[in-house]
Amino acid sequence: MSLLKSAATVSVFTLLSRITGLIRDMLIARYFGVSAATDAFYVAFRIPNMLRRLFAEGAFSQAFVPMLSQVKEQQPEDEQKTFISDVFSLLGCAVFLASLLGIAFAPVVVWLIASGFKNTPETFDLAVFLTRCMFPYIIFMSLVSFAAAVLNTWKHFAIPAFTPVLLNVSFICCTLFLIQYFSVPIYTLAFAVILGGVLQLSMQFFALKRIGCFPRLASPRKALKNANVRQVLKLMVPAVVGVSVAPISILINTNIASHLQKGAVTWLNYADRLMEFPTALLGVALGSVLLPSLSAAFNRGELERYNRLLDRGLKLVFLLAIPAAAGLGFLAEGLAAVLFQGKNFSAVDVSMTAIAIEGYAVGLLGLISIKILAPAFYSRKDIKTPVKGAIASLIVVQCCNFVTVPAFGHAGLALSVGLGSVFNALVLFTLLKKRGWYAPGSGWLVYVLRVLAASVAMIAFLFWIQTGLDWSAMQAQWLHRLVLVAGVILGAAVTYFAVLAVLGWRARELRGAD
Repeated sequence: MSLLKSAATVSVFTLLSRITGLIRDMLIARYFGVSAATDAFYVAFRIPNMLRRLFAEGAFSQAFVPMLSQVKEQQPEDEQKTFISDVFSLLGCAVFLASLLGIAFAPVVVWLIASGFKNTPETFDLAVFLTRCMFPYIIFMSLVSFAAAVLNTWKHFAIPAFTPVLLNVSFICCTLFLIQYFSVPIYTLAFAVILGGVLQLSMQFFALKRIGCFPRLASPRKALKNANVRQVLKLMVPAVVGVSVAPISILINTNIASHLQKGAVTWLNYADRLMEFPTALLGVALGSVLLPSLSAAFNRGELERYNRLLDRGLKLVFLLAIPAAAGLGFLAEGLAAVLFQGKNFSAVDVSMTAIAIEGYAVGLLGLISIKILAPAFYSRKDIKTPVKGAIASLIVVQCCNFVTVPAFGHAGLALSVGLGSVFNALVLFTLLKKRGWYAPGSGWLVYVLRVLAASVAMIAFLFWIQTGLDWSAMQAQWLHRLVLVAGVILGAAVTYFAVLAVLGWRARELRGAD
């Protein structure tokens, strides 16, 4: 299956996940609004999510996928299954212990990530309770990430891309049908998190059983005797350092936000959720396809194919990330209004969320590019270089905060993250070229100029079409506003691709069997 087809398969299901995720966020905004309780929930939910990204989707996947690809290519089926079972057993034990520690030390964890809550003890206590309720989520999602790594390596991309839909369905159903059964309404969301984790893990493990890769429990001592498992652990050491940079940055920024006005954490969360739409749809989709493909090409010594895969991935990023950033930045208020505004989500909340979206949009190209560039290093078992780039990016983000937060408040935090991501992507791209691991294909200059010209035309269209529009004032006409926003998005997309076509771009430039 070609890179384009594989990424398209993942993107379709990721799109479904993001659509249900937006429905989820719309319902939460309308039912729960912006309050100290929602701030407490998003802080509590961020903690297991942060650890999941750190260990499961981060360090673990970066170390596990290249080794799994190598084992699959070079060793017999029995050895492959033994390796999978041994890794599963060690991972399961590790995340179970982490969950117990998280529950025991929840007050310390909440203080580290949101010390500003100490000024309002009720909010702090609620965040601690919700953290304890949701910490087991890391168990489910770590094992889901394990299963997704196996399925992606076996080129079964659809199920891993679809399973996040189940978490969103859990949120939607619990919000609509179970909220009245909880004495404190926000507890509904904590229950939805755990239910969603159970549903996702069940589907992934069923898929593993179907392809004959269902893991068996092994003793940790036996698992550690496996040389391939020890190699994964060895690769994880620098990877943990590298992927911990982003969670540390999130932790610092969340802590800063907890000291700003009430609602800052929630506004940033909604803006972040909207930015995750294109990031997941393109960056995560391509990254999940590229890492096993690049690993396989490198292990076989097919360096020309390796370069071609990376080049095509970067062209897709430029083609879609630049107009996505422009669209989100210049339609931020309309999107925030139509998605979140309601009885408990005011026009002020719309405005505050919109300026955070604009801050994130500045760095969208960097955020997505990292998802493509980092696998180029991981596939070669080079974890240290992305680590160094991530550490440098963290320093850039926090230095920017000294300027952007006093100037723009909570939106300054989003802007700093965006600028740091662009810096990180530029560092990785420069090092790939400098080492001779990537050589851009022909036609890049013309390609980039076409994309930039089409994006400028799209921005001009967005300015023109929104002249005189007050999105928040249309609250009583939600359906009319929804149709109008959808029409603006469609018009922007048509403008962008029409200008590209006039300038000579054709979709076949991205095709090709891999």
